[in-house]
Amino acid sequence: MDHMDHMNHMEGHYNTLTVALSLLIAMAASYSALDLAGKIARVTGKSRKIWLAAGSFVMGVGVWSMHFVGMLAFHLDVNVTYNTAITVLSMVFSIGASYVSFQVTAAVQATNKRRAFAGFIMGTGIIAMHYTGMAAIQKPITITYNPFYWLLSALIAYAASYAALYLFLRLRHTAGFSYWKLLCSVIMGIAICGMHYTGMLATNFSLDYTSVTDTTDMMGSSRLVLLIGVAVATFVILIMSAGIMFFDRTVLERMAYYDALTGLLNRHQLINYFETSFIGKETGFLLFVDLDRFKTINDTLGHDVGDLVIKEIAARLRLTVSGDQTVFRLGGDEFLIASSRGNKEVAGRLAGVVLREIRKTLHVSGHDIQLTASVGASLAPEHGTNRTALLKTADMALYQAKQLGRNQYRLFDEELDRKFIRRMELERDLSRAVAEGELFVMYQPKWDAQTDRISGAEALMRWQHPVLGLISPGEFIPIAEETGLIVPMTRWMLKDVCLKRQAWQEQGIAPFRVSVNMSIRVFERGMLQEMVNEALSVSGLSPELLELEITETIAMHDLPDKAKQLQSLRKLGVTVSMDDFGTGYSSLGNLDELPIDVLKIDQSFVRQSAVHSKQAIISTIIAIAGHLNLEVVAEGVETSEQIEFLLSRGCAIMQGYYYGKPMEAAAMEKWIDDMAHGSQKLQEKKAHS
Repeated sequence: MDHMDHMNHMEGHYNTLTVALSLLIAMAASYSALDLAGKIARVTGKSRKIWLAAGSFVMGVGVWSMHFVGMLAFHLDVNVTYNTAITVLSMVFSIGASYVSFQVTAAVQATNKRRAFAGFIMGTGIIAMHYTGMAAIQKPITITYNPFYWLLSALIAYAASYAALYLFLRLRHTAGFSYWKLLCSVIMGIAICGMHYTGMLATNFSLDYTSVTDTTDMMGSSRLVLLIGVAVATFVILIMSAGIMFFDRTVLERMAYYDALTGLLNRHQLINYFETSFIGKETGFLLFVDLDRFKTINDTLGHDVGDLVIKEIAARLRLTVSGDQTVFRLGGDEFLIASSRGNKEVAGRLAGVVLREIRKTLHVSGHDIQLTASVGASLAPEHGTNRTALLKTADMALYQAKQLGRNQYRLFDEELDRKFIRRMELERDLSRAVAEGELFVMYQPKWDAQTDRISGAEALMRWQHPVLGLISPGEFIPIAEETGLIVPMTRWMLKDVCLKRQAWQEQGIAPFRVSVNMSIRVFERGMLQEMVNEALSVSGLSPELLELEITETIAMHDLPDKAKQLQSLRKLGVTVSMDDFGTGYSSLGNLDELPIDVLKIDQSFVRQSAVHSKQAIISTIIAIAGHLNLEVVAEGVETSEQIEFLLSRGCAIMQGYYYGKPMEAAAMEKWIDDMAHGSQKLQEKKAHS
């Protein structure tokens, strides 16, 4: 009883403006939290950890400040002091509760169980913050609680926590200002204040007169300073947070997620798109768009013009899409169109529109440019529902469109998958084929039908795969060309062929030239002279016994440079021939500018030499070669009728199955020996007759 005599129940009152300030802080902190939740959900790695820590601090301090300002709004007409350590501890609880909420919302998929646990921890953290903050009040004031209102405040805290988590998860992918976010922040602010002021309602304040030293309320001076300080500091933190978010969205995110040249979304944003916007459970498609032969524009007109072309193509692609269809630039001349609502028919129609728009003439920097594109498509969910699967299958379809001649649209199918996997396996294994000794050379003879003697041989590369067996050159040579592996493969082949030809020379085998096919990649890298010199030096072979075969496509671009590289080799004595003449792209007007010695008539003409029109073409090629003092070799000779026709037109050097299929070096040696004896017997027979 004596103790109760020294205690006096206290009735306090609220300052309306300060209460309004606490509500404003709560709503501002809530809006900032919704903004930060979205940012944290969109970033990964170390960036997420930094934003998680910063976001937890900003939200935690904001909620705690609302609580502290709310306490300052309550007047007891007595000097109220706070234990600093306990006050800081209450702030830690607030920051911890914020950390839990952001951690859950950052997860791509948060289970109901995890949300329930997080809501419980978050609510408990808020309760701990509030009542720890109340416990920081020091004597002469003592506190007791009304159980009913205490329980009600706890229920409000848990309800507000679950509501906040729900809103975070629903609005985390809404970037920038949103009226929904504004409305939700008002509701969250009211809920947070509701918990605080219900908790205050549960509190009974008593004054212990035995400990009173000063009963003057500090509102007059230092209390006002404290209130203003806390409020200003809180708003500064929230304003800085909003400023950083604004800068991040308008500057940093644009730099990170938008293509600087075209303004389209880039490859980084594509990751976010699949996590946030692409559902792909029932419908959806990707169109992988790649410009055909765009490198030619950069090489001939310059990169500045190339950039302008890319910008114009991007503008055209923007005009082709509608609804949720989104255009991305993946880099270089590659674009992607994605939609989470569309089927096979929609994808096909859009691809047709894209191809037509790109085919329209471009007017750039005084140039009229004709471009085409290839498009590969994949569908969701048939070909996958995630980014990796759909991009892979669309890329396979694009590759097939390129193989079919470009300016095509292809939809992925399972057969494409099998072909693509095989191609990837061959590309991977081809890189080690030289080192592992899997490549070898076969030789096909060239025969002089007029003198019945060998006149040369063409060296042909072959690949014996350790698992897949003999791989067709029609399959692995294009891969080697695309990847650039053809350059080291050609270097190896030149050495091997020169060494073998020198060995035949030392064995006394009749002298004849051996020809090796040259890739345009060797010319582009400027390595032709060095590779040939190395092969001749290592083998000791005379340059007159080596022949290099080129195709007409090599002369399509930068003819002076190609001619210069070939001319330097001709000066050494190396022979140069043009393979598959009549099927390439060079004009007859360039033929006399190329430093060549031999024209090879393509086998497609020879095989149809019974057709009058083909006979006329063959006769014309032979006549042109004669006027330019060039040798002529006919490829693909298989019948005696073809031989008679070619001889009648003045072509004596022939190559084809009639004389011999491609064979390994040992078989070639035997063939030479057999043909030499056969030719000798034929000559003797002619002499006796």
